[in-house]
Amino acid sequence: MSQTPHATDAESRIASAYAPNLFRRCGQVLIDRLAKHLHDVGDSKLNVLNWNSPQENLEAAKALLNESANPSASDPKEDPTARVLQLADTILQRQHNLHDPRYIGHQVPPPIPAAALFEAISALTNQGMAVYEMGPWATAVEAAIVEELGEAVGFEPGQFAGVVTSGGSLANLTALLSARNRALPKGWQYGLSQPSMPLPVLVTHDEVHYSVVRAAGVLGIGADHVLRCRVDRQRRMDPADLDQTLAQLRLQSTPIIAVVAAACSTRTGAFDPLEDIADVCAKHKVWLHVDAAHGGAACMSTRHQHLVAGLHQADSVVLDAHKMLFAPALCTFLFYRDPSNRFAAFQQDASYLFGDDVPPEFESGLATIECTKRAAVYGLWGTWMLFGKQLFSDLVDTTFDRTQQFHQMLVDADEFEPLHEPQCNIQVFRYLPESIRAASPETIGAFQLELRKRLVRSGQFYIVTCKDEGIPALRTTVINPLTTCDTLQSLLDAIRETGRSII
Repeated sequence: MSQTPHATDAESRIASAYAPNLFRRCGQVLIDRLAKHLHDVGDSKLNVLNWNSPQENLEAAKALLNESANPSASDPKEDPTARVLQLADTILQRQHNLHDPRYIGHQVPPPIPAAALFEAISALTNQGMAVYEMGPWATAVEAAIVEELGEAVGFEPGQFAGVVTSGGSLANLTALLSARNRALPKGWQYGLSQPSMPLPVLVTHDEVHYSVVRAAGVLGIGADHVLRCRVDRQRRMDPADLDQTLAQLRLQSTPIIAVVAAACSTRTGAFDPLEDIADVCAKHKVWLHVDAAHGGAACMSTRHQHLVAGLHQADSVVLDAHKMLFAPALCTFLFYRDPSNRFAAFQQDASYLFGDDVPPEFESGLATIECTKRAAVYGLWGTWMLFGKQLFSDLVDTTFDRTQQFHQMLVDADEFEPLHEPQCNIQVFRYLPESIRAASPETIGAFQLELRKRLVRSGQFYIVTCKDEGIPALRTTVINPLTTCDTLQSLLDAIRETGRSII
């Protein structure tokens, strides 16, 4: 961008900030630096988690903000690439390294690296695609992938609808808002305090994601009106108990917003029996919503799609691409079996945004809370275009299989106790050396927590914890496809060594 001979200081700074050549130079050195980072992290040369206390990180961030102006950052005559590298290194040296095979923690994957290149297009061009005209190609790409992925779920081609939104929590909220408005047609206008109407309920179980209870609070249903069905020994919803619960609610004339099932649950990765649950919901004419944020991607795998059998019978389904489709966060698909339900969540006009010359299904702002929506599908779309659909099946198969192998390793090791047989890539277990095996539950739980804290802060591995039967346990999610059996064996060895330092 050329500068006028008599440009003001403000004009010069703006021209420098928007200069394409500056962007090119900085981008080239940054890509090279990130590629080296991927090499180092993939070879486990760095810490998995660069642990600093929250206060330490905050002080470091404030110190950077308070630095005096750096000439290379403010003077357009100076080359700022060194400053870009310095800032990038600061980020990389203090963050979490998900691409390390020793990252076996939360349900957040290391994205396929090429996806980040397409995400950069989204960030640079800033397609505010809630309105078709503000993101025409992003809207088309989203619609195309919605069709492909929805058909993989099992929906009838051309007979369903979907939209992408920012995260599973927002998608769950939107789906349940649609369900609320269908169950209570006057709810949008008059709220839930309607004369002579009992308070409505949601029906789910204890393994459901916490965002469902949050949604109940936001929607005015209230956390106390989230009813819990029994679960079986595998922590899956009991369809017989659901049938009895719904029958009793119908006898009481209690409005039922929806039944919420999990595919899979967050804690142990258990898949609810969706076909049986769908039959029960159909019998009682109740909306079925399935939170398949994590496990829905099993539909892409011929070997594992049986886990989500019946998913297409749900009225609404949530599926996170930023989990088992290995896209950068956030990119969540919300599907409706009945396409008319796409517009059930929100009931208002905005003539300054939505015109009459674009079909409403291409105005995603009509179906999401977001009025400005980023082009969240570019990363997934780019990966799909480069590597093909089979890659997603490979990723599911590899991580699920590796977890089964890890389960067998736990079974074969006397001092480890697997707490369930995994259905997907989540495994909960405890480390119980002989010296604490007979200890109280409180002691055993405290030992697991301390073990995890020391292991993670050492930078060797990253795993998390959860509670089983009220007692803390260790939890892994094999969500890095480059994690090997050797990696998992090293994890067990590191747990043993860390345990010895505690006892």
